[in-house]
Formats: sequence, C-alpha cells, structure tokens
Amino acid sequence: MPRTLLRVAGAAVLTAAALTPVTATGSAATELRAGRGMSATIRYTQYGIPHITAKDYAGLGYGTGYAAAKDNVCLIAQGVVTLSGERSKHFGPDAAPDGSLSSASTNLASDVFFTAVNDSGIVEKLIAAPAPYGPTAEVHELSRGWAAGYNRFLREGEITDPACKGAPWLRPITELDVHRRGYALAMLGGSGMVTDQIIAAGPPGENTVRRRTQSPQEAAEAARNLLPDAGMGSNAIAVGGQGTANGRGLLLGNPHYPWHNGRRFWQMHQTIPGKLNVSGAGLLGSPVVNIGHNSTFAWSHTVATGVPLTLTELRLVPGDPTSYFVDGKKEKMTERRVTVQVEQQDGSLKPVTKTQWRSRYGPIVTSVSSVDLPWTTWNAYAITDPNATNVRLANTSLALGQARTTDDAVRALKKTQGLPWVNTIAADSRGKALFAQIQVLPNVTDEFADRCNSLLGHLTFRQAGLAILDGTRSSCAPGKAPGTVQPGILDPGRYPVLNRADYVTNSNDSYWLSNPEKPLTGYDRIIGDENAARSLRTRSGLVAVQDQLGESPFTRADMQDLVFANRNHAGELAADGTVKMCRDMRLGEPCDVLAEWDGTADAGSRGALLFDRYWRKATAAWDLWKTPFDASDAVNTPRDFNTGSWAARKALIDAVDELRKSDIPLDAPLGDHQYVTRNGERIPLGGGTEGLGILNKIEATWTPGKGYTEVRTGSSYVQVVSFDGGRCPDTRTLMTYSQSADPTSPHYADQTRLFSAKRWVTESFCPQEINTAPGLKVVELNGG
Repeated sequence: MPRTLLRVAGAAVLTAAALTPVTATGSAATELRAGRGMSATIRYTQYGIPHITAKDYAGLGYGTGYAAAKDNVCLIAQGVVTLSGERSKHFGPDAAPDGSLSSASTNLASDVFFTAVNDSGIVEKLIAAPAPYGPTAEVHELSRGWAAGYNRFLREGEITDPACKGAPWLRPITELDVHRRGYALAMLGGSGMVTDQIIAAGPPGENTVRRRTQSPQEAAEAARNLLPDAGMGSNAIAVGGQGTANGRGLLLGNPHYPWHNGRRFWQMHQTIPGKLNVSGAGLLGSPVVNIGHNSTFAWSHTVATGVPLTLTELRLVPGDPTSYFVDGKKEKMTERRVTVQVEQQDGSLKPVTKTQWRSRYGPIVTSVSSVDLPWTTWNAYAITDPNATNVRLANTSLALGQARTTDDAVRALKKTQGLPWVNTIAADSRGKALFAQIQVLPNVTDEFADRCNSLLGHLTFRQAGLAILDGTRSSCAPGKAPGTVQPGILDPGRYPVLNRADYVTNSNDSYWLSNPEKPLTGYDRIIGDENAARSLRTRSGLVAVQDQLGESPFTRADMQDLVFANRNHAGELAADGTVKMCRDMRLGEPCDVLAEWDGTADAGSRGALLFDRYWRKATAAWDLWKTPFDASDAVNTPRDFNTGSWAARKALIDAVDELRKSDIPLDAPLGDHQYVTRNGERIPLGGGTEGLGILNKIEATWTPGKGYTEVRTGSSYVQVVSFDGGRCPDTRTLMTYSQSADPTSPHYADQTRLFSAKRWVTESFCPQEINTAPGLKVVELNGG
C-alpha cells in the first residue's frame, strides 16, 4: 500500500501505511501490538532532523523509536542480534562484530559474553528495581514506547537499506532489548573492554606452566594505556558570562565517536508540552537525548580518565587452581557453561559451549588492555565492574535534559549516578560554565588503595589509577559509600566539580587543568592524574580559548570558527624547527613545501599531508623537545623542537619517501588525499589525527597510493549553543557523517558535504522556527 501524502498548512503530512511488513507470532506479535494507545507527531526539518512531540513519555518514546529506525534500522537491528547473543547463528563465528557494544574480536566471543549476561538475568533484575537504583518511571515509559515505535517501523516502514533489506535476523524488540543496549554501553569501559579476556580465561592444565611475561614495572607502564578507548574521545568548551559578548553562557560540544558502527550519534528534538523540551543527539538505540540543550541549559560529555574497574588478585589453593583463599578459608570459583548456536558451512546450526569462571569479585580475566594477567597455579585475577550493575544512564540523561541551570545539573548527576565513563561540561543562560566528573567508579579512595592494593597494584595504581586489590581479605572488596545508590561505588561528593564565570574545557585529559587559573588537585588517583603532561589536543584547546579571550569575548560564530579552524598545534610548535632541520639536511623540495604550509589541516592546505605523515612517525622520539614538561607551565610545555633529533630526521626522510612511492605530490592539498566516498562521490575532509593536537579530530584509514580514504572515528555530532535571554537558543549543529547510514536515504551524506565545506545547520527549536522550516514534513503516528 503506498504512503498517503496530504498537504496541510504548507507542510507535507505523511501517514505511515504498510509497505514491507515484518511478521511475528506469539510474544513477538504481542510486542508489535504494544504501541496501542501511543501517539506522537514527528516534524522533519532540513537534513532529516526529527522534532518529536507527544503528550506523555510512552508516546515520546514511540515517535523516537520510529524515527530512529527510519534512519538507521540496520545498525540498530545488528545491535539487537549482538545483544541477543546470536551473531554466530546469523553471520558465522569467526567474523568480527562492529565493536559498538563490546571489544569482542569475533562473533563467537561476543555471543558467549552476551549470552552469559542474558542467562544471568541481571538486566531483568536491575530494571525491576525501583529508582534511583533502577530506571525511573519516565525512562521505563520511554523505553517501552521506543520498542513499540521501532516495531511499528518494522511492520509499516519501507526498509530500503541493502544492509538488512529482507534479512532473516530482523525481529521485533521489547522494552528489555532497549535496556540491554544501555546496559552494554555502560560496561564499555569495564567488562565490555575485556570481552575476549573473560572468554579466554581458563585454569592451567596439569602439565601447563604459566608465568607472567611482564615485569611489575612493565605491567604498570602498560596500565597507562588503559583509557580512553581509541574509538571514543571528545572536546567540550563551556564559556561563562565573563567570557562572552552577551554575558550569557556558550557551549561547544564536539564528541569524537565512530562514523560507521552502532555507536553513532543520531540527532533529535523531544518535546512533551509542559514537561520536557530538549534537543540534541543520542547514541543509536537511546530513548533519550544524551548530549544537547533546552531553553536555558546546554551540556556535552567527554570521555573521562577515571578508571571504571578494579582487579583483584586471587591467591589460589595449591593443587586446585579453581579455588582461592578468602580470610583464610577456601572458596570455590563458579563455573558457568554458556551455549550458543553457531552457523556451519552447510548452513546448519551447531551448539557450541564455552566455560566462564567467576569469583566472588567478578569474572576471571587474562589481561586488561596490555597488562598481562596470567592464570597460573599460584594466582589469578578477577575484574570488578561497578557498571555491570548500572542501568541508570538514561535516568541521568533525562535529568540533564530537564535541568535549567548548571546547579541543577550537578544535583542531577549526584542524585542519579548513572554516567559510566564520561565528564560533563555545561553552560547556562545565567552565564555559568561547569566541569563535573561525576561518574560511576569503584569505591577505591587513596587510603583504601594504600591498605588493600597488592604489590603489583601499588605500582599500577600510582601509574594509572588501576587498583589490583588483595583478594585474600574480604575487607578489601570496595564497600558501600555514603550517598551512593549502589554498593561499591565512589561517594559522589569526592569527584571534582568546577563552576566558573570565564570558561572550562576538557579534551579527554584529567580534571586537573579544566581551567589553568584554577587547577583542581587533591582527588583520589582512580579519578585521574594531576601535575602531569597534557595532550597536544588539550593544550590546543586551551591556547585557542585564551587567544580568543585575549582578542575579544566569545560570540557564537567565534566558537564555530574555533572548532573548525583546524589549527595544527604540533605544527605551531614544530613546523619552523622542522623546516630548519630539513634545510640542514639539504632535502630541497620538502623544506620548501613545509615552509609554505599555512599550518592548518584544512582540506585545501598544501603541506598538511606531508607534515601529518612525518609527525606520526616522529612523535615516538624521546628527544623531540628541548624544554621538558613543567607543571607550572603545563599549557606551553614541552616545547622548543629539537632540530638535532635523529629520530625526527629519519621520520621526515621516511615520510617523503612514502609519499613519493605512492605518487602523491608533497604539496598536494590535504583534501585530495583525505576524503570519504559516498555513493561514488568523493568528499574531501579537513581535520587530523590525535597526535597533531587538532580539535577537529579525524582518525582515518591510510591506503598506500591513495591517502586517507575513510574515516573510522572523529568529530560526530557537533553543537554550538548560545543563549540570548529568549526562549529560543541560538544554536548551530552538524552531524558530520549525516543522519542516516542507509545509502538510499537523502540524508546519507548531506551533512557530510556541509562538514567538508565548514557549513552548519541553523537549529529550529521553538515552534515557530519548526513550523516555518523549509521543506517541513509531518508524520502523525497513532497506535490505535
């Protein structure tokens, strides 16, 4: 049946009708009908941005789930398969998942991990608990509605994406599936980061001798690479009234997230008249806005340095490697057998069973990041992940969307305690700027760590904040802290919070220099480091803010220019010295190219690619800088490029040789060799990698002979929110990879073209702005 198209007040009104139905029976059929009584209105403005209005939370979820599926049904459905532990059944055991919901390297490892979660019933238990430990009533209704809206799209929507059109693994979902996704996201910094290592853990055999391959010092150094995950990062800058031209708050949110998998952001505007009016973006599958603003308050998140897990060293019983001592008594590990269905070469299914081992402290692991943790006849290691009992992420996001001020936001963070691995940076219309690292971390204070860390744990904790606790003492399991909603997590009053009238920033370093005028010190090591070197990206952001304030107060346009200026901070520090070094080496053309380079990573910048390839090779040099890091001048050190560095000289020679062998001119515009291709159209991109200190971070795949031919992760949903005292914030947004992953959608690459040209979307927030938006389309959903 074709869609019905009506014209009402100049807007196109679409009434959804059956097109390519997904059928279901039994309980699944009940879920398909679960939208009865729900209704929502979706108004689509330019670039396919949905503005969803409903009379209640169930209806709001209903419209949100429908609109999300319309744009990204295949990515969401892939996640449903993952969380159901059925990837091996549909895609074979050896292929790799997309990495959006765990670090599993194979479908089989992913299935074993999530099937064990499902078999345990932990998510069902958590969501059955009353708030604040479990979801609020509003989040329950949003999630129930989201599932019903998604199911309605399966039943009535036209699935055009070839990634899943006609796929047998498309199925209706339930409210439980929505909560399972949020639960998996919460664990990404803990259990989800060591999926393979949990699955691989097994006791040594009778004739097996396992030894640690690292010295304690090497293990402690390896722990420094624990966080943040390479696929996640962000910049955020909040400017208070003392730093803005209009005396009110201003926010930049610039999260760096994957461009292709199920952890993409998706833009939306949610409204329940008189109760909620919040615009922004949520991670795919989220029933709420995770980063955004309302009429008086705006917020963003950055990946935090807090270590959201602990390890416990178990002293094993001699002759019995699956038993360990606690308080002088023997205790047996729990053996959990997990069975998944695996597709065979002939298409048949075969059950495969794996064994997981657990202690009272959590599952046994064989490593964390690059820290080697072998299970020997003498000891083993268990991971404790407090986010494995956290389903409160949506509670926190919804509460932030309802906050009116930065003070409200702090209260919401402390009350809900649901953010697993991020900081919050915010601004409000009063002119206040906020940094707050209130997240879910283990209850490991410095005093507790001193008392309970193992010998190895003392080293890893000092170096990286990773506690390795003594499992022989039950008193060394993190306990209940005052003011917490779950056992084993840190008191929310112990986290760093900074309110300023000038500015705060964060680019994934610790809280310490959120504002250099007010360093934050004296916090527990598990939260982050202090008096330590900052990344070039952190320094670049601080320098850019200080430069702007030294010239004039910020306007909204100034902040837009700042994030896409593509200032290459490594180049600002080292380009002149590199040219001198190059001329000393008498290399000729490369020296001229770098001397003429404009110092940016704009798509049209000549010399940017040569500097990029050189700097990636040079950064490992120990002698790169003449002036070392100085905690009293952290924004400006280390500095003074060492032209005599032999490693830097070799890096430059190697970069020149690499480009010439690839037939890439040394002065080629960056965008000629840093681009994405969408439906045959090549779209050049500016921006650059982490080590260059560019705020507009782009991590791309290098293809010899071509250049950077696809973006893996980087700038994603970018928002600049300014308040002028009215009810309609002055906001510009950009979804760098566009709203939809469906190559047949008109919104598959439209905003990516804007990103290439440094153009923005002027947000429609107030009703008159939405109703007069060019090309407005309206969809009415009534569940009957």
